[in-house]
Amino acid sequence: MFNFLKGVVGGSGGGQKDLPYNIGDPYPSAWSSWSHFRGTSKDDGSPVSIFSLSGSNPQDGRLAAGRNGVKRLRTVRHPNILSFLYSTEVETVDGSGTKVTIYIVTEPAMPLYEKIKELSLEGTQRDEYYAWGLHQIAKAVSFLNNDCKLVHGNVCLESVVVTQTLDWKLHAFDVLSEYDGTSGTATGPMLPYEWLVGSQYKSVELAKSNWVAIRKSPPWAIDSWGLGCLIYEIFSGMKLGKTEELRNTASIPKSLLPDYQRLLSSTPSRRLNASKLIENSEYFQNKLVDTIHFMEILSLKDSVEKDTFFRKLPNLTEQLPRQIVLKKLFPLLTSALEYGSATAPALTALLKIGSWLSAEEYTLKVLPTIIKLFASNDRAIRVALLQHIDQYGESLSAQAVDEQVYPHVATGFVDTSSILRELTLKSMLIMAPKLSQRNLSGSLLKYLSKLQVDEEPAIRTNTTILLGNIASYLNDGTRKRVLINAFTVRALRDTFSPARGAGVMALCATSSYYDTTEIATRILPNIVVLTIDPDSDVRSKVFQAVDQFMQILKQSNEKSNAGDTAHAGSLGLSSMPGNAGLLEWAMSSLTLKGKPLDQAPIAASNSVRPVTTTTAASSVRVSSSSDFADAPAPPSPTLTDGWGEIENGVHEEQYSDKDGWDDIKPLEEPKPSSALANIQAAQKRPVSQPKPQATSLRSKSTVKAVATKDEDDDLWGSIAVPTPKIASKSLKVKTSGAVEDDDPWAAIAAPPPTTKAKPLSAGRGRGTKAAAPKLGAQRINRTSSSGMQ
Repeated sequence: MFNFLKGVVGGSGGGQKDLPYNIGDPYPSAWSSWSHFRGTSKDDGSPVSIFSLSGSNPQDGRLAAGRNGVKRLRTVRHPNILSFLYSTEVETVDGSGTKVTIYIVTEPAMPLYEKIKELSLEGTQRDEYYAWGLHQIAKAVSFLNNDCKLVHGNVCLESVVVTQTLDWKLHAFDVLSEYDGTSGTATGPMLPYEWLVGSQYKSVELAKSNWVAIRKSPPWAIDSWGLGCLIYEIFSGMKLGKTEELRNTASIPKSLLPDYQRLLSSTPSRRLNASKLIENSEYFQNKLVDTIHFMEILSLKDSVEKDTFFRKLPNLTEQLPRQIVLKKLFPLLTSALEYGSATAPALTALLKIGSWLSAEEYTLKVLPTIIKLFASNDRAIRVALLQHIDQYGESLSAQAVDEQVYPHVATGFVDTSSILRELTLKSMLIMAPKLSQRNLSGSLLKYLSKLQVDEEPAIRTNTTILLGNIASYLNDGTRKRVLINAFTVRALRDTFSPARGAGVMALCATSSYYDTTEIATRILPNIVVLTIDPDSDVRSKVFQAVDQFMQILKQSNEKSNAGDTAHAGSLGLSSMPGNAGLLEWAMSSLTLKGKPLDQAPIAASNSVRPVTTTTAASSVRVSSSSDFADAPAPPSPTLTDGWGEIENGVHEEQYSDKDGWDDIKPLEEPKPSSALANIQAAQKRPVSQPKPQATSLRSKSTVKAVATKDEDDDLWGSIAVPTPKIASKSLKVKTSGAVEDDDPWAAIAAPPPTTKAKPLSAGRGRGTKAAAPKLGAQRINRTSSSGMQ
């Protein structure tokens, strides 16, 4: 700090070593006697521009003008004027004399002439970019002349630089002075350092040093002439050699020519004000200028204007100069999205422009913005992010997904909008491989267990499909607890036929995770009954599945017979032709909402019914509906359900029950067909275990106690079969072989019942008034769930 203050006041005496910046390579050109260098900060390595001016005599007029330029640049601030960062003046011993050097440090910039050669723009794109640049310099000149009553006095090609965002900025303030034309007592030169300006850039009155005429002219007269010189230089592609060359207008665009001639009027009072040039010139009315101008004043636009603009922007970027879009529009777009001034369609433009970047630039410039947007409360932004996740999802790091993205995305699982729930579900196909086991086996599976009983049939179907696709990322213990229960107890008993078909295909796709015992006792008994499913597509998939699992059992048997002592597990998909591909999304809830389904008579909503009370070892007749409600649940393998046992990662305030299942209530829906009801009833009946237990007739009190306990522990209790429709009789124990009426599998071939069972929604013998349909603690408005709520 001491060196800095000493340098500013009188020079530090240490030269370049005391600068807090490193001086790099020089640019080929700079204004007047200044030298322009690339530079970097010694603190953080950020790029800067360093201008230096040296003189052997401390009283050198160029040094005095340089000091004036430093003072003016430090005090004058405008978006189109080069930003000042630091300055100092040092003295060094040079032979027998002392050398004084002035340093100015600014934001990184490049001489305009060098940048034009680097860009090499042609045709319309060149004219659009020149129009944007001239627009910026005209605004800077207008600010100085009209607002500050200052005269730059040296507007030309060398006094303009270009920043990293391709903005044109005005500098070289050595000649800058106040306009004193309003002072009647002013005498002498109005511009003390006008002798630094090249004669080719001087207007007639300035060349003659006619200060009386200059003071009678408007404040913009001298700088308007300079703007004309700048226009000539950029369109001719060469620096102005003499004033007479300004008459050569062949290179000037026709739309700009009238204004160019007015800027160079021989009469100072008739010269065009820079502010009027901006407002009235036809040349500045093009796509690039309009687009950048809209982005710069985006916060002043209403939502309709923003939405219209951002919907057109992706196509518009194809027509604009690529480098300008990347370096100018892209930063404006990311800033607008991060700070909330842009609407959801802007994300499409962001991703399109981001696709033009290299992988390193994409990671540095696009992904941080996307990660921030996931925390947005704007539902439209969240929907847009999920709709386009396939474009950027693979580029997100596993740590970013697990710690920053997923916690925000997971809120969509319980959103009231079915569209958002479905998009959240589908996004997990990309995010799941990047999730930790804590989030994957805990939080995610908890949410999926709820979605498998969602009111939207398409969401239930796609939940099953997702489980089949992410099974490989689950650990062995979780797969054992979850997969079979999710696919058989839930999917195969769904009233929506595509959901049942998805359950069958998911079992096939995950066959490598099941051993022969599970296949024989838990999978085949549940899928075989679907061979008489009302839907032909489901039946076709079931027959394929039966063939596949039977082949697995046959090969296991052959290994056992051959004396193979290795574990005869399942063979996996690679050995099963026709099932090599992963499951694909079934459909979208958007296409289903409000339209009749083709799978009649299958209901379009989820079926939620109590568990059957029939046991494998004894036949029990139900005497009343209340007795049926109190009967014990069967000791079936499906009761060892790991689906709802996983607690990690889900907040208690979202689910009031201990495992996230018991709060799911039945939804009112059309009754399934008798054929499907019989299939569901057969699926509910227990499968004999490898080690059957002795059975005994339990008292009614014991039955009630067991039923109460099982009802609390049964995580699949929300998916059940209808009440057996048989006459009320006293309990009878069969002492001989099974009678046809009491056959556990008789429901498959039984004709439709002729009696009417009391609806389950009647409330266990408390009357016929139907209970209000509920899903957890929410009331579902099914007629509008597909829209954005």
